[in-house]
Amino acid sequence: MNWLLKKFEALSVDELYAILQLRNEVFAIEQNCVYPDMDNKDQAAYHLMCFSNNKLIAYSRIIPPGIAFKEASIGRVVTSPQTRRAGIGKLLMQKSIESIYNKLGKQSIRIGAQYYLIKFYTQLGFTTQGEIYLEDGIEHIEMVKS
Repeated sequence: MNWLLKKFEALSVDELYAILQLRNEVFAIEQNCVYPDMDNKDQAAYHLMCFSNNKLIAYSRIIPPGIAFKEASIGRVVTSPQTRRAGIGKLLMQKSIESIYNKLGKQSIRIGAQYYLIKFYTQLGFTTQGEIYLEDGIEHIEMVKS
């Protein structure tokens, strides 16, 4: 596995295509969500990518404070359907948290988590905050890692 962390302007055309392709495959097709994936946050974000055999298998978007939330955040967390249940998601989140600490300093992290993944994120040190809300027809809840 090859992990890369890049700012938007450093992404190659092929890397950007792979990111959008994986996000589309999972969020639009698998989860049947029609939503504006291009939300003008990518340009300010770091992009964490994991490639295996030249195929993107895991990705997350690291967003500095003040863009999505008051705190730094991790979003568009996605793993390839072919690699699930192999621990890649947990590793992706651990590397995402490390990336925030390394690039933006040790600080609180807020995420908008899909509700059914509360246990997963709790194991990584996140706690729920607020009420369940619908985003693109899927139950979400904000979670914070202090």
